[in-house]
Formats: sequence, C-alpha cells, structure tokens
Amino acid sequence: MTVEFASHTAFFAYLLSALLWVFRQRTGLNSMFAQAAALLALAAHAMTQGLFWHQAQGPDLHFFAALSWIALAMAVISTVLTARRPLSALGILVYPIAALSVYANYRWGVHVTSALDWRLKLHASFALLAYAGLSIATLLALLYWLQDRALRRRHLQSWLGALPPLVQTEHMLFKTLGTSWLLLTLTLATGIVFVEDMLAQHLWHKTVLTALSWLALLILLVGRMRYGWRGARAVHWTLGAATLLALAFFGSKFVLELVLQKP
Repeated sequence: MTVEFASHTAFFAYLLSALLWVFRQRTGLNSMFAQAAALLALAAHAMTQGLFWHQAQGPDLHFFAALSWIALAMAVISTVLTARRPLSALGILVYPIAALSVYANYRWGVHVTSALDWRLKLHASFALLAYAGLSIATLLALLYWLQDRALRRRHLQSWLGALPPLVQTEHMLFKTLGTSWLLLTLTLATGIVFVEDMLAQHLWHKTVLTALSWLALLILLVGRMRYGWRGARAVHWTLGAATLLALAFFGSKFVLELVLQKP
C-alpha cells in the first residue's frame, strides 16, 4: 500500500464515518456501518503514519506529522467511546479533524530522518498522548456545557440523543482529564530526566507552558474532589489548560517550522 492510497483511504473513510453518524441520528441507521468506516479509517491512518515512519527511519514529529499523530490518537479514543456509550457526537466532531490532519500531513508534511533516541521518543510519545487526551477532554467539556445549557433552558433538541446522560458525560470528562494530567506528569518527568537542558533555546517556553497546563489541570481536579467543581467552572479550566498546552506544542512548532522555516 502506498502513502497516497493509505492517506486518501483514511481521509474518505473518516468523512464517511462522520456522515453515517449524522444519518444515524436522523434516521436510526445501524451504528455498525459508521463503526466499520471508522475502523477502516483508523487502519489506513495508522498505515500512513507507519509508512512515513519507515521513510524517516523513526517517528516524524514535525508540525503536520505531529498533528496527524495526535488526530490518530483522538480518533482511536473517540472510536472506543462511541462503541461503548451513546456518544456519536464525539465521532462527528473528531473524524473530520482526523481526515483533514492526515491529508495535510500527506500534502504539506516535511518528512525527514528522525534524530531522536528512544528516550526522547518516549518523552515525545507521552506529550502527544497527553495532548490527544486533553483535546478529547476539551470536546467533552464543550459537549457537557452545551448539554447542561440545553437542559437548563429545556431546549430538548434532537442532537441531545447523540450524548449520554449529563452525569455520564461529566464522569467521562473528569476521567479523561485525570488521564491527561497523568500523561502530562509523565511528559514533564521524562523531559526532566531525558532532556539535557529543558530550558534550552526553543524549549524553555514549551516547558513553562506545559507546566502551567499541568498546574491548571491539577487545580481543576483538586477543586473537583474537594469542592465539587462542575459546570462552567470545569469547562473554563479545561479550556485554559488546553490552550496553554496548544501554545506549548503547536504554537512554537508553527512559528519555528512554518513561519521561520527552522527544523
């Protein structure tokens, strides 16, 4: 299978799965068709990343490649959640993002030989998984806020059927936030142990912003356990932590690689 074929298969299968989830909401279509298309998309997406990995002799972590890795992880998490719970809205949101990311990586990605050893690859893997987890948590927070707002105003619209009960959405949100915080902890820990100078050029701002995101998640989780934080407060803290991590990871990559054109 070529990179072109795999990436185009993933692109169209993701979009097909999202459309099938929409049709399921409107017509009651069996979810197995949407799930099958999602599994095909995940397999093709993983194949695309694997072929690029082979070409670069290691995991490529440049801007579009990193974006594609994160989108793949988000799509995997979404597929698991939609298979276990009535959460088709998550697939409708995530699969188009994954489709665009895999196409962008194929079309505009710069794939060069990876110079990272296994320790830095481990650190980068934790960072990618943490960002993927927090991205899913952000989407769950927005769905939670919309669901809570609709129920309070008694606007019982059809899209609510794509979500589980509000209590379950809230439970999934904080479970995902807890996992993301743990992955961020591992990211910072491996960075301290394996990266020679965490405050070196091009790294100091990533370190500070990642640490602030970690702290924001910790405050939110402690507030949840001790004071029962929920609702808009939980959404605001989640969005704040996600914004800090996005600036830490993609903000710097965008400026260095796409604006300044530095590796």
